[in-house]
Amino acid sequence: MHPVKSPKKLIEVALPLDDINVAAAREKSIRHGHPSTLHLWWARRPLAAARAVLFAQLVNDPGYQRELGYGVNKQEAEIKREKLFQIIRDLVKWENTNNEKVLNRAREAIWESWRETCHLNRNHPQAAELFNPEKLPAFHDPFAGGGAIPLEAQRLGLESYASDLNPVAVMINKAMIEIPPKFAGQRPVGPLPNGEKQLRFEQDWPGATGLAEDVRRYGHWMREEAFKRIGHLYPKVEITPEMVAERPDLKAYLGEELTVIAWLWARTVKSPNPAFSHVDVPLVSSFVLSSKKGKETYVQPVVEGDRYVFEIRVGALPDDAKQGTKLGRGANFNCLFSNTPIQPKYIYEQAQSGSLGQRLMAIVAEGKSGRVYLSPDILHEEAANQVQPEWKPAALMPENPRWFSPPMYGMKSYGDLFTPRQLVALTTFSDLVQEAREKAINDYRAANPNPSTRSGTGLDEGSLDPDDIPLAQGGSGATAYGDAVVVYLGFGVSRLSDICNSLCRWEITKTQVRNLFGRQAIPMIWDFAENNLFGDAAGDFQTSLKSIVRVIERQTMSDLPSSHACQDDAVNQSVTRGKVISTDPPYYDNIGYADLSDFFYVWMRRSLRRIYPELFGTMAVPKEQELVATPYRHGSKEKAEAFFMGGMRRAIHNLVVQAHSAFPVTIYYAFKQQETKEGSTTSTGWVTFLEAVIQAGFSIDGTWPMRTEMGNRMIGSGTNALASSIVLVCRKRLPNADTISRRDFQRQLREEMPEALETMIGGETGQTPIAPVDLAQAAIGPGMAIYSKYEAVLNQDGSRMSVHDALVLINRAITEFLNPDSGNFDADTQFCASWFDQYAWNSGPFGEAQVLAQAKGTTVDGVKEAGVVESGSGKVRLLKWGEYQSDWDPTTDKRTPVWEACHQMIRRLQNRGESAAGELLAKMPEKGEAIRQLSYHLYTLCERKKWAEEARAYNELIGSWHAIVAASHEIGHVGEQIGLDL
Repeated sequence: MHPVKSPKKLIEVALPLDDINVAAAREKSIRHGHPSTLHLWWARRPLAAARAVLFAQLVNDPGYQRELGYGVNKQEAEIKREKLFQIIRDLVKWENTNNEKVLNRAREAIWESWRETCHLNRNHPQAAELFNPEKLPAFHDPFAGGGAIPLEAQRLGLESYASDLNPVAVMINKAMIEIPPKFAGQRPVGPLPNGEKQLRFEQDWPGATGLAEDVRRYGHWMREEAFKRIGHLYPKVEITPEMVAERPDLKAYLGEELTVIAWLWARTVKSPNPAFSHVDVPLVSSFVLSSKKGKETYVQPVVEGDRYVFEIRVGALPDDAKQGTKLGRGANFNCLFSNTPIQPKYIYEQAQSGSLGQRLMAIVAEGKSGRVYLSPDILHEEAANQVQPEWKPAALMPENPRWFSPPMYGMKSYGDLFTPRQLVALTTFSDLVQEAREKAINDYRAANPNPSTRSGTGLDEGSLDPDDIPLAQGGSGATAYGDAVVVYLGFGVSRLSDICNSLCRWEITKTQVRNLFGRQAIPMIWDFAENNLFGDAAGDFQTSLKSIVRVIERQTMSDLPSSHACQDDAVNQSVTRGKVISTDPPYYDNIGYADLSDFFYVWMRRSLRRIYPELFGTMAVPKEQELVATPYRHGSKEKAEAFFMGGMRRAIHNLVVQAHSAFPVTIYYAFKQQETKEGSTTSTGWVTFLEAVIQAGFSIDGTWPMRTEMGNRMIGSGTNALASSIVLVCRKRLPNADTISRRDFQRQLREEMPEALETMIGGETGQTPIAPVDLAQAAIGPGMAIYSKYEAVLNQDGSRMSVHDALVLINRAITEFLNPDSGNFDADTQFCASWFDQYAWNSGPFGEAQVLAQAKGTTVDGVKEAGVVESGSGKVRLLKWGEYQSDWDPTTDKRTPVWEACHQMIRRLQNRGESAAGELLAKMPEKGEAIRQLSYHLYTLCERKKWAEEARAYNELIGSWHAIVAASHEIGHVGEQIGLDL
């Protein structure tokens, strides 16, 4: 086999990780126009992280030229690397998502690297197939899920392929990467809603903006048409004199008809007390309707004999209103009449026998100055209860309480999660999707009357009219355009089901209906909110559709490469061959994607089955092949684990065999748990997954922690900081890989790890270092690269070294590199670091301190003279940075250990900011590298001992290092200029 010459990519050497993580965390708060609002998907990768990983996976690291004997030294490589880092910093900002100037800089760097790689492989036997300098290789994600990674590959200029076993995931990917480029530049064809005037894009409609506008227009038509058909099911509420007599605060609305925003319901069971066994008592977790200051409102149940009514009260919230009728966690309630506890077992039995009812608890209407809360109205209750739906989803939920609790309460099918009125509404909108399709097709034909002219080829006799070719068969004419419009309208219905079901709660702080999927499960709730689909608020169909339109509108780039999404099993598919791979496979049993997505599939299937008949051919989402370790599906935990690991190894082996050999493969791993033993952080699931990747035939060249849950440069109080996911950077292991001994493995760690760690912590150019909170995981990469490139590392007894044992040795090598005793630090600093390890900021015996100081080559008096300890009364204590001299100047200090310089930097950073810290560094630039290395060591020490406050200080110093160095250089430049002027 002819070997491929593959330069190391940037992601195999270094990343501006902190910048990526900050952008990824910020992105979680962005909603308008974000692809995540197109349709819900679970555990979606941040766009910033996906874009940065792909870019770094595609561009050559500048240091590769040194490996090939080119005249580039270490410092020059770092300067070039910093330029690539700056591209990434600009690339990950949300506001630059569609910035052509920023994207073109990234694309140019990708093309430059690709042409270099093609030149190196110009004599390869498959050069014409694999190394065409005029065409970038295509991209593929075999576990495409929510589509973030394929979308970003397309944005960076690659033809993107997305595949997934799950039809809902396939549709999300089609809507994001396949459909918009197909209709780029298309003018809208739908009629404007009554009363509207054309205000934007009179001439040109860039990217998919015309498609987005048609989705808006036909969506508006659907809402108006639905209101004609079912609007009577959503009555307004009239404020009568009788209501004002009881509630003077309603006087301003006397005689008005208010639009209802939501109806709030309480589930009921028969009272367990024999005296009231004929009464349906409410199961309510809270009677509070609004906790907004000055607008506090709650429901007051008024009991009269064996009857009760719900009345609205305004004012201070009593404790019993906050508690409702609930007793503790789970299905534990109290009988409103007898104070008899209602046990979970009793509620289960009532629910399973069909005795779980519901009763209207309150009506929320829209007033002139906010929400208006009203007591139940019998006409409104009857309007909801007398509805008879003609259809409801019959697919059953799994008997898996971990993700699904409604089946325990008699709600067996997905259709049982909706009230009759909600079922009628959703089926009405689903049916209107197909009616909108016919309108869009006809309007497109009217706006474009000559298909042969549009195609530029004319029609042969007997050939199919381009306008008749559907979207699923590659069409781009009238029928395909109508199909494309209704894909997004179908998404609107599917999204609507998330906030139009009987498991939605009323949010008392924002006073609105909240959707079901707040987490990756379908939990049971007791008092629920039913929204008005025509209420111009959260839960209105048009409000739901606006989010989708905003996402399509942001597809303003007209030159995106055509891309494809298909249904395929990652274990057995061949779409991958010769493509760049980055993927986020399911992790073990974290999320039951197939089971959960059935909730949406049943509605998507009803709306879109005619568009994609093969994709929606089954009654439910395929589950048998899904790579998730679910014991209820496989019979036991052991069988589920064996199924998952066996399937994952085969899927990863597919990547080993088929991926483009010039690029590493990146795999996201959902980091879940960690264990700290003997100063080494590891994880059982992490070790198992690494074993699977290596056994599949990969070597691992990098491990980059991607954090999205934490704020900038902060760690959780008293806890280890966990990455949301780890990106594994993998290469195909050579077929003739050798075995080595444990001793040789340790020798290579000592020889190769220091340079890799120096690059990660920033080198000498001031490039952004990896924050200490991330170093432990990122530094595993270079160590695993040594371990996994061999067929095996053999212990002294000839057995194969496990991944766990290799991780222990790698972590030990990291600790040795960072340790002040490594010879890179002065004697005073070595003493302080060892004393800190034992006593932190507390006092210790003078005699013990003197012995330690002498062993390090210094004395307690000498360290005291340096100004970093206090000594007296037989005790020695390290001074904390807040106790250091405020006017300290290293240029006049006669004894300045690195320990002192480091903590003076922390003091200056915390009190006066990065510029002031930079000013201090400018006075002692020769200590910069040692200060930084000491900070890493002390962070690692504090993290291991769970000293959260101290760890945060060292992490913040490193996190600010790039800005501090930049400030010090600016001050140095000004000083040089003043000297020249003088």
